[in-house]
Amino acid sequence: MKTKTLLSYIAIILLFLISVKSGAFLAEAEETGNAKSNTVHVIKVENSIVTPVLSEFITKSIKRAEEKNIHCLIIELDTPGGAMESMREITKSFLAANVPIIVYVSPQGARAASAGVWITYASHIAAMAPSTNIGAAHPVSIGGGADSSVIGDKVINDAVAQVKALAEKRDRNAEWAEKAVRESVSITEKEALELNVIDFISPSIDSLLKQVDGMEVELASGKTRLNTENLRIVYREMNLRYKILEKISNPNVAYILLMLGIYGLFFELSNPGAIFPGVVGAIFLILAFFALSMLPVNYAGLLLILLAIILFILEVKVTSYGLLTIGGIIAMTLGSLMLIEEPPNIYQPVLQISLSLIITVVAVTAAFFIFAFSMAFKTHLGKVTTGREGLVGEVGVAQTKISPEGKVSIHGEIWKAMSDQVIKKGEKIRVVAVDDGLVLRIEKLA
Repeated sequence: MKTKTLLSYIAIILLFLISVKSGAFLAEAEETGNAKSNTVHVIKVENSIVTPVLSEFITKSIKRAEEKNIHCLIIELDTPGGAMESMREITKSFLAANVPIIVYVSPQGARAASAGVWITYASHIAAMAPSTNIGAAHPVSIGGGADSSVIGDKVINDAVAQVKALAEKRDRNAEWAEKAVRESVSITEKEALELNVIDFISPSIDSLLKQVDGMEVELASGKTRLNTENLRIVYREMNLRYKILEKISNPNVAYILLMLGIYGLFFELSNPGAIFPGVVGAIFLILAFFALSMLPVNYAGLLLILLAIILFILEVKVTSYGLLTIGGIIAMTLGSLMLIEEPPNIYQPVLQISLSLIITVVAVTAAFFIFAFSMAFKTHLGKVTTGREGLVGEVGVAQTKISPEGKVSIHGEIWKAMSDQVIKKGEKIRVVAVDDGLVLRIEKLA
């Protein structure tokens, strides 16, 4: 019955994730065709890392805007950067769009850093709010370091070529874009306007719509003129599906879910029938694997982490005098460092597992299993307290005169006893051995 309950919980989680993957949420289909061309959609990318989740959200928002004949789509952008492949998907969707796309770096204090430069350059119209900045687009690997000797000149040149192509397509400053990549320069909104990096500085969406009114932009299907006067503004936020995916696709969150899932299953296997650790562990593991599917996972790292857990478990079962624990610590540390791939396609080191988190998890895991091993080892070395061996050294009282045989009481139990000494009734005795037939050999307690 308990096994069926565990399986039912897992089935519920799987069904939930399938529905998440398919996007079966009401928020996804809230518009059924009532939107008219006098509508502008506004989506917010607020302090979001550029990941496959964000790429999918923006791409689907563009398709929805096209299907509903939306007049234009405004993306309020605030990002520290992210994965190059995800950024490429976003820029490709911009170039293929049949709806005008306006990237608006907002609110005040926001930034279009790193991959945000490409996204801004790919838009039909680019604007920034006061007190914002754009730039710092030099590629760096996950391991850190922005020097071309680390990341490779080929990657730098490829990044420069791409951003220059976008600049030429949208008639923006290609020279500054190259500096943003090669020298990691960053500028304010006023400097961006002067250098022809953006088209407008706008304090609000309303003022931005007034500024772009009458502008002509070139879509994939041809040129079109914006008529943004008296447009109805519809704000579209990430639905529950995207919010969940965005949170768990953070490498640190995915790593924590993975470790909690492994711990949960370990405790369930150690204490069969507990149910709760197994259910929670299964949920965490499913979420972890779902999150890792959105990230560039190195499966060698994942296998090393699983190997580490196996070594820790064996340390409790097998006496290796700490060798298995040391191997487990090494395997878990290397596996954690390798878990997320380090391809030369990351802009800003935002898709990495925190080193401090890795150290903490490895230390806590190692400490737990070392503690379990030490307790098991102490028990192994300690005095036996059960069976025949457990009686040796115990103290009792003679129930009868012993010469050479009689009876003694030990811990409330009556035993047959023999002794080479004459022991009077009521005298204290100590067990020195146990003969066949459970006859105790005793002596007077000095």
